Amino acid sequence: MDLATPLEQIFTKLQPRQKSALKHLGLKTAEDLLRHFPYRYENPADLVRISEVITGEKVRIWGRVQKIDFEKTWKKKMNIAYATAEDATGRIKMVWFRQPYIARMLPVGSCAIFSGTVAVRKDEYYIANPLYDIVPCSVVPSFSKEDSSRLQPLYSSSAGISSLWISKAVAKILALIKADEFLPAEIIEKYHLPPLSSALRWAHIPKTEEHANAAKKRFAFEGVFLIQLMRASQKEEIKKKSGIKLSNIEEHCAEFLKLLPFELTGGQKRAIEEIVSDLKSGHPMNRLLEGDVGSGKTAVAACAAFIVAKNGLQAAYMAPTEILACQHFETFSKVLGKANIKIGLLTSGFSEKFPSKIAKEKSTHVSKTQLLKWVREGEFPILIGTHSLIEKKVEFKNLALAMVDEQHRFGVAQRGKLSDKGGTTHKEIGAPMPHFLSMTATPIPRTLALTIYADLDLSVISEMPLGRVPIETKIVPPKDRNLAYEFIRTRLVAGEQAFVICPRIEPSEPSPDGFSQADMKSVKEEHKKLKEKIFPEFEIALMHGKLTPKEKDETMKNFRENKAQVLVSTSVVEVGVDVPNATIMMIEGAERFGLAQLHQFRGRVGRSDKKSYCFVLPSSYSADIFRRLKALTEAKTGFELAEYDLEFRGAGELSGRKQSGLSDIGMEALKNLKMVEAARAEAKTIIESKTLPQYPLLEEKIKQLQSEPLHFE
Repeated sequence: MDLATPLEQIFTKLQPRQKSALKHLGLKTAEDLLRHFPYRYENPADLVRISEVITGEKVRIWGRVQKIDFEKTWKKKMNIAYATAEDATGRIKMVWFRQPYIARMLPVGSCAIFSGTVAVRKDEYYIANPLYDIVPCSVVPSFSKEDSSRLQPLYSSSAGISSLWISKAVAKILALIKADEFLPAEIIEKYHLPPLSSALRWAHIPKTEEHANAAKKRFAFEGVFLIQLMRASQKEEIKKKSGIKLSNIEEHCAEFLKLLPFELTGGQKRAIEEIVSDLKSGHPMNRLLEGDVGSGKTAVAACAAFIVAKNGLQAAYMAPTEILACQHFETFSKVLGKANIKIGLLTSGFSEKFPSKIAKEKSTHVSKTQLLKWVREGEFPILIGTHSLIEKKVEFKNLALAMVDEQHRFGVAQRGKLSDKGGTTHKEIGAPMPHFLSMTATPIPRTLALTIYADLDLSVISEMPLGRVPIETKIVPPKDRNLAYEFIRTRLVAGEQAFVICPRIEPSEPSPDGFSQADMKSVKEEHKKLKEKIFPEFEIALMHGKLTPKEKDETMKNFRENKAQVLVSTSVVEVGVDVPNATIMMIEGAERFGLAQLHQFRGRVGRSDKKSYCFVLPSSYSADIFRRLKALTEAKTGFELAEYDLEFRGAGELSGRKQSGLSDIGMEALKNLKMVEAARAEAKTIIESKTLPQYPLLEEKIKQLQSEPLHFE
């Protein structure tokens, strides 16, 4: 057996449900399972018996659920869930406020570890809003002192595979396998890291907390180091290649600036200067343009596309949604149309060209076949679209610039496919590579950018366009909902518009975490309520992902033209939608969205000189939810919010494990700037000294990482 051995070969008697669970968890090989680290360790010595609890004491208890129920209080209309937990020594009550879904999560007969502060009412002990971890009922803690020396790992599991099954399976593999060390010995010694075989054992079967922490440190450093090494080697390879040559770059840049109806900010000017420097360098540009929501990244991208078009070459711009692609098509057409540049639009629902033969200031529909023919022949210097741009049938005559908007939405492989569209001549050995520009409005903390995007040069637009008024953000409790509606009415009467965002489309959609229909707002029911009961005097539009491209386009057109005053939508309007007259953003079920998403929603308003407002309405409350939403109200920029997220929640929400190629432990390590910079320095030393071939196992590991496309969700 080795690390690549499939789990189905090791565990030959797996049931269909177990196979399905392993697939759901992404566990295929022995190495996958060994790197499925515990999310926490239980120490039996920390647990107390129910009969031993004391009022005001913070406790952790094991209990079997004997009764579960919920009710709605008459006065406050508050959902309350109740449970009674029992061990061999007694019973205790659990109470959760505004969390009715708990009744579904903790069925009668299930067992869990509950933690919280003990209170008493009418001589009865209870714990209010306890945290809980469901555990196998077959493992009842003995509370004996012998158990206290050994930590018990708890794993993320799935239906069909329990944490206990994973623990036993890992123990079996550890007994049979030999893990070869691939980190350089001098790095292990320098940073006092345990060798791989010890680290794997200590991560899963730690005798002490020190062992568990040492293993965590090893895998945190390893994860960041490998990504840094892979990105640094990729950057070095790009440096060796020649970029597509462009002429008169600065003259074309100056010509573009005259086309703009506004003055660029300092950040936009700096970004354009850095892009111009890249285009003149002789090497392929490989740059990430990062800017807060509404900071003007599109104008910078349009400048790069204009320079390429004036050189008689082609530029492609890939957006994550059809709505955003159509909007960029309109923006590019308005600005670059003044210079008589042809622009094409290609999505699953649209194929258009600008300008139209009939009206030179407008676009017109053309067949996809005809548009693709023109692009293949080089007739259209700029093509804007969605992932449709990377389909096999799309061919460019001479692609010189590939641009990706909201690049975290696309996989590394998808981004690479767009760059590979440069025509057959670009694929020849030694042929120049197209330039690459990616953009994101999701602010990235420095440690995250240093790690995940280490192969890209970074440009940051830190300021907003002149005249923008800061958006006022407020958390709206249930009792103030009607006040919020009345305020929105005054803005609608004044001729302004509003967005209302809901977490889902249908009220009957199942929720994986048990939220009831009352807790989870849907666009369809909210649209009906607002249209019939709240704002009957105004036109209310409906937007969601199940509409056809034509319906989406018509809806957005009506909203932009103020034919509809309120747009009720799902997260499809999260990025890029630009309606300057919209001044209100109302987000239902706000706790269901990540902070980065909430910031994106907020960025749909405040795009003019009018005062704008963002109202967040959570459907449930807890200290963590309130803390996160409070951060949204206090953060002036997305960069402040990103640093908050990294500090309190880790980097997962901002980039995601699948996006980065890092394990959960590696993502957690990004909070440690010193560790990131140390790993970066070690990777840089190996690449610059060209000593990677001296470490064959490490070199093989890097090749393996590079061969695995990392898909961004």
